[in-house]
Amino acid sequence: MIDTAMLMAAGLGKRMRPLTATRPKPLVRVAGKPLIDHALDRMQAGGIQRVVVNVHYLADTIEAHLRTRRTGMTHVVSDERAKLLETGGGLVKAKPLLGDAPFFCVNSDNIWIDGPTETFGMLRRIWDPARMDALLLLVPLARANCHGGQGDFHMDAMGRLSRRKQAHVAPFVFTGIQLMKPELVTDPPADVFSTNIFWNRAIESGRLYGVAHQGLWFDVGTPAAIPVVEAMLAHG
Repeated sequence: MIDTAMLMAAGLGKRMRPLTATRPKPLVRVAGKPLIDHALDRMQAGGIQRVVVNVHYLADTIEAHLRTRRTGMTHVVSDERAKLLETGGGLVKAKPLLGDAPFFCVNSDNIWIDGPTETFGMLRRIWDPARMDALLLLVPLARANCHGGQGDFHMDAMGRLSRRKQAHVAPFVFTGIQLMKPELVTDPPADVFSTNIFWNRAIESGRLYGVAHQGLWFDVGTPAAIPVVEAMLAHG
């Protein structure tokens, strides 16, 4: 079973200011607990045993918080204190800690509620390494709560993904949750770069796939989003 994940927690949280003036974004509280705990609790429920967490901004506070968690999961830190590497660079740095098997990668600034099927279990069942280099959990744009974009991807009948065309709207938004092959995380173009580089390679080879999330999803990117998310969570 795929039971290793990376949790992206190294960002500066600029859009979440002023709440991130004194704390890193993953420790901003939503509905009674820090964002990072929303993600870690879902991971634990989904059978994740080992989590690699990258840190940069106010890294000591995230490490201290991880030490307070009394769970069965193992937490390993990928230290980016010296240089913030963005998502792609962060994956490259963390790769030796992630191992040689496929792994999940989760952003720490989203909250989701499972639909009829538990999220990580669903991704495991759909995962086909013979066809896929990465499998992205997507949410329909119409149900992307607190998200202000125009969509990220189109998805064909087989689940293959293509990019939103410029000046167009795409029907699906990336939730920040994906399952990846470590072989995709190779040949970095620079130290600092986005995961989009890896996705573009997978698209070119027809190996980037997606699946639609059937539950709730929230983009918790700004202070204004927090009361909206809390109200929706409180009403089920």
